[in-house]
Amino acid sequence: MSSVEAPAGGAFARFLTSQGISRPLAWGFVALMLFMVGDGIELSFLSNYLTDGGFSAGQVAGLFSAYGIVVAVSAWLAGALAEAWGPRRVMLLGAVVWIVFEVVFLAFGVMPGNYPVMVFAYAVRAIGYPFFAYGFLVWVTMETPNAVMGKAVGWYWFFNAMGLGVISGYFVAGAIEPLGSLGTLWSALAFVVVATVMVALLVRSRAGTHKISREETVKGLVRSITIMRDRPKVAVGGAVRLINTISYYSFAVFLGVYMVGTVGFSQAQWSSIWGTMLLANVAANLVSGYASDKFGRINVIAWGGGLATAITVLGFYYVPQGLGANFPVIMALGIVYGLALGMYVPLSAVVPLLAPQNKAAAVAVLNLGAGLSNFVGPAVAALVVPLGVAPVVWILAGFYVVGLFLTFLLREPGVEAADHDPGASDTATPGDDARTTTPPPAPTEVDHTVVGR
Repeated sequence: MSSVEAPAGGAFARFLTSQGISRPLAWGFVALMLFMVGDGIELSFLSNYLTDGGFSAGQVAGLFSAYGIVVAVSAWLAGALAEAWGPRRVMLLGAVVWIVFEVVFLAFGVMPGNYPVMVFAYAVRAIGYPFFAYGFLVWVTMETPNAVMGKAVGWYWFFNAMGLGVISGYFVAGAIEPLGSLGTLWSALAFVVVATVMVALLVRSRAGTHKISREETVKGLVRSITIMRDRPKVAVGGAVRLINTISYYSFAVFLGVYMVGTVGFSQAQWSSIWGTMLLANVAANLVSGYASDKFGRINVIAWGGGLATAITVLGFYYVPQGLGANFPVIMALGIVYGLALGMYVPLSAVVPLLAPQNKAAAVAVLNLGAGLSNFVGPAVAALVVPLGVAPVVWILAGFYVVGLFLTFLLREPGVEAADHDPGASDTATPGDDARTTTPPPAPTEVDHTVVGR
């Protein structure tokens, strides 16, 4: 039997499946992109809007800190609950929470200037993004054959980043003048509502559904923790995922200040470099998935991700030391950095395959690493004040070197595509590990993350 099961339908459906997009989930990728557009609309101007509205920098920081804490926990829960509930239910729950508490946040918090309501609503709304986005990542890992898993997660992160970092930015640029800041914030609801309807009506699993039991829910939560004991390599994968975006979240805090205030770039120049870096990362999310299935997933993560990111992180300090505010050179460096960050995408294929009978629990650990990166990155950035920029970039580069070696610990039969994994006896086929939606047929129990925000 082929490792890629022949799909029903026409030539286009077969083509999609060969590229890692399971036909039943195809509309889910579009829904993911639309949801991330809605979730990302506020990113470029919410803090400035609130500051202009009279809130202090400390209040704005407190708002985002509360959001980040909930995102980290919810990212883990998204995978854990998908074990028992099924990914669709997790996604729809996340979407409903997002919609309801976005309305509360804007109507009863932002508009009247009620800070306690803003913090509460924004924090609860934070459940929605990881439930929807990471819930779909669980679904993708369950429905996709091993042979094209790298392509599948590449497409996942492509659509994720395209919505969050690209389309949302262009939409804001065109909408904020005619709609105003508040109107632009309200417009996010339209994208999320459409995404929710698409998941409810157009995205389906190969398996049926079953009634959720309390026992299954508890088992799913417990398994997302015990999987790190039972399969230590899954914990290693979570650590590598934390390292993946640690410099991104750290750079967001201090690198722009350094480049503009010390090196001498204008704000417009640095914004152009940063934006182009994100575009390169979007492209890399897709390219790395295909490259990993051709050259090996571990190789792409370790060398394309770990080594290249370590070098470019150091470059952001040492290249300006030698060349000053050289716009073309730093732009090129930013592009390489964005590409390097995207080379970690195959990790979303590797970690679930380290625990093929517990994929949802493994993805929960991966998601936890992504969430924790939101905290560790800014914490490292805070060291700039006592230590300076040079020691901090060396600390960040050191993380990536450690991550490079940790990546090679993930090698084992079954984590590579078939042509790079001759030791694997069987590759997953669509419908494997479907316990989240169908009860096991026998008494033997069958168990199962743009740069992200």
